[in-house]
Parts: sequence; C-alpha cells; structure tokens
Amino acid sequence: MDHLQYLLLLAGCLAVTLPLELSGARVYRRPGRLGRAVLPVAAVFVAWDILAIAGGAWRYNPRYVIGLTLPLSLPLEEALFFLVIPVCAVLTFETVQRLSRGGQRDMR
Repeated sequence: MDHLQYLLLLAGCLAVTLPLELSGARVYRRPGRLGRAVLPVAAVFVAWDILAIAGGAWRYNPRYVIGLTLPLSLPLEEALFFLVIPVCAVLTFETVQRLSRGGQRDMR
C-alpha cells in the first residue's frame, strides 16, 4: 500500500477541492485559462526535477511510487504533482476571490 501513498495524496487533494468547482469556482469550465495558468510553471518545475534527478541531487524512494516513470526518469506521481497541486490552488484562489466579491462571478 505504501507505493500508492503519493497518488492517494494527489487524489485526496483533488477530492477535497472538487466541491469548490461545484460551488461555482468555474475553473474546470475554462480549460484554456487553467492551462495558461498551470502549464508554463509545471514545465519549468518538471525540467528542474529532471535536471536534479540526472545530476544526482535527489531521487524518489521506490517504496512510495508505483514505479511508472516518464522519459528521463521522472516518476509519474511527480509529474502529476505539478499539475494537481496548482489546479487545487487555482480552485481555492478562485473560490476565495469569488467569496470576497460577495459571490459575484467573474465572467472572463
């Protein structure tokens, strides 16, 4: 079960923030905007991780990952981390922003 911990943590983050979308955050309904917010930063951190792994600066304990790696030895869970956590952050931000405006939606 240890090898699923990273994936379960990511799934838990998505599950905890999913109600924010259902309450009107409208993040998943605007995939282009979400992609422009998340993908450039994710690309930088994925590259950083790949360089750190290649240079021996860090590694991932095989006990906590499923063993599926993307090119250049990046564990799947780590690549997903750079997508899931920012999406959860954007969901949280959009909800807080909407609530601070008194529940009004931003139609951008």
